Amino acid sequence: MKFLRKVSKKNKQGKSQIPFRLNFLFFIVFLLFAALIAQLAYLQIINGTRFQSEVSSTDTKTETKNVQRGMIYDTTGKVLVANNASRAITYTKPLSVSALQMYNIANDLVKYTNIEINTLTASNKADYYLAVPQHLKDVQKRIPNYKKLSDSELYRTSVEYVKKHKLVKEMTQKEKEAALVYSKMNGAYSLSTVYIKYSGVTDTEMSRVGENLAAMPGIKVGTSWSRNYPNGEAVKSVIGTVTSEKQGLPSDQINSLLAQGYSRDDSVGSSYIESQYENILKGTKSVTTLETQNNKITREVKTYGGKKGDNVVLTINSEFQKKVQDIMKSSVESVGGGNPYLPGAYAVVMNPNTGGIYALAGVSRDLGTGKVSENALGAINQSFVMGSVVKGATVMGGLMSGAITPNNNVMVDEPIKLQGTAAKSSWFNSSGGNNMSLTASNALMVSSNSYMMQLAMKEGGFKYSSGAALSMPTSIFSKLRGFFNQFGLGVKTGIDIPGEATGYEGPANQANIGKSLDLSFGNYDSYTTIQLAQYIATVANGGYRLQPHVLQSVHGTNKDGTLGQAKAEFSPNVLNVVGASQDQWDVVKTGLWRVVHGSSTYRTGGTMSGVKPQIAAKTGTAQTFHGETPTETLSAVSYAPAKNPQVVVALVFPGMADSTTSHVNTQAVASIYSAFWKYVKSSDGLE
Repeated sequence: MKFLRKVSKKNKQGKSQIPFRLNFLFFIVFLLFAALIAQLAYLQIINGTRFQSEVSSTDTKTETKNVQRGMIYDTTGKVLVANNASRAITYTKPLSVSALQMYNIANDLVKYTNIEINTLTASNKADYYLAVPQHLKDVQKRIPNYKKLSDSELYRTSVEYVKKHKLVKEMTQKEKEAALVYSKMNGAYSLSTVYIKYSGVTDTEMSRVGENLAAMPGIKVGTSWSRNYPNGEAVKSVIGTVTSEKQGLPSDQINSLLAQGYSRDDSVGSSYIESQYENILKGTKSVTTLETQNNKITREVKTYGGKKGDNVVLTINSEFQKKVQDIMKSSVESVGGGNPYLPGAYAVVMNPNTGGIYALAGVSRDLGTGKVSENALGAINQSFVMGSVVKGATVMGGLMSGAITPNNNVMVDEPIKLQGTAAKSSWFNSSGGNNMSLTASNALMVSSNSYMMQLAMKEGGFKYSSGAALSMPTSIFSKLRGFFNQFGLGVKTGIDIPGEATGYEGPANQANIGKSLDLSFGNYDSYTTIQLAQYIATVANGGYRLQPHVLQSVHGTNKDGTLGQAKAEFSPNVLNVVGASQDQWDVVKTGLWRVVHGSSTYRTGGTMSGVKPQIAAKTGTAQTFHGETPTETLSAVSYAPAKNPQVVVALVFPGMADSTTSHVNTQAVASIYSAFWKYVKSSDGLE
């Protein structure tokens, strides 16, 4: 009975526990269903509309493409730089594309076109190899601790592993082509366009690629542009260059250009005028708006067709430019044999009333071989000690400082003898046997060094007497240079071509105080040829230092492709005004006239007296050195007609033989004026 009672008790307990567990389980299930129903209500009833909108919403992105670059014309309207249009094959990278997809597209594309592979690298081959997922997986497994590396580190390490272990075996020609194509595709940003083949696309290639575009997403047939020079390359060294799609953006500017919206393989002006006026010439890219949904492009709309770059008209006369270039080249070649240290020669022809450059010419000469090559930009980036051409600025400084006046400016040319230094004298009076009284104008005519040194000593507060010790403050350097700077000597002219040099200033301390006398007659500091041109233009126009420029105007393009109406014109830009009186200008201009047309047998520009219309000028000879060998620089500045200046010519022949008797500088001046009146303007009615 006890046993039966125990069994009954257990049964009673079992009956009470099983329903409780089931009820608890049912309760949990009920709670879960309630939570699920609540979540469904949240999604469908409360936020259903918003979520449905997000699922069906689209995103908008933009795609840009290059346009034709603006053309460059000379001042007569002759085309200097035009564009060659070439068929091109491009790739626009989709928003979402796998390496394997690009790999397959590259392999398909090379079936229909030929690709040059001279730029193919080992890294390109490794990228192509790793585009196959199984290859990538196998390589990554062989890299120690590969799971600890970031994705970018792991991939870089994989590329190096492929190259190190030479996993890429012999490749066929088409595989090499595909590898190069893949590298360009893989390197593009989403929705950016890169050139796969930018020239030499044949009719057959165009047709075959066009027929298979549907099977190669992102591949398109387009146009690329390159520069050409229909009237020769005589001004190319001034105009500069444009990078090709192959070259891409200049490495030293890549970050700033990318920030401006350029693509890595865009063409861009890389030097000189092409670079200076890049924003005008480049045009505005076409814009296509892309609507995307779920990371796929659903619609393409061309929202802006792009705009060809504006055209630039230069002040340069191309025919005259070529003639001046030929004059400088033939001049150097004619004297090169007897002047082994002549490194070249440079010339600038400019409008003194506007600052417009008619011609910018120059040549370099290899001192070893004697070969002469074009280097027009040397006129703005090569500086030399120029000699007596600067004396007009020295005299004007003396007048403006009050050291002399238009009515009281006579001094005796005599050798300058100072304590502890060798005598310094004018070229015609080294012994003192030709001592003569000179006005400031006549001092310019005969190019008196003695007069300029005495003028500098007056400005420095030193009363000269033979044998005295020179005692002047170092401020005399800044005083002389201050007047020179007003004319553009020793400062940048502001010409609108990158790379202009400033020149060189010698030490201005007390130990070199005697050099201030050399500075006064142009035998200490160095200047560029463009500075000489700006200086003589300032004299010619009566004191206005104008910015030299090669840009004349900016134009649009007519529907027929011809030069359109002017949109902007370069206005003369006055940098500063030399505040001299008319009487003071008369002193300087009279002296420059007499250099060519004076009655003294010591006038230095007599060989130019036959130039018509008549010119005013100043020649220069500076004592220089090539190593320890004495040399001379021959220079000249001039303007014409003397009574109504319309053009200035400045030039330099550095490194000539010491004590040369050559007149190559004045002969070149005469030849340039003859060409100017023939090719640029008529001299009819001018004196």
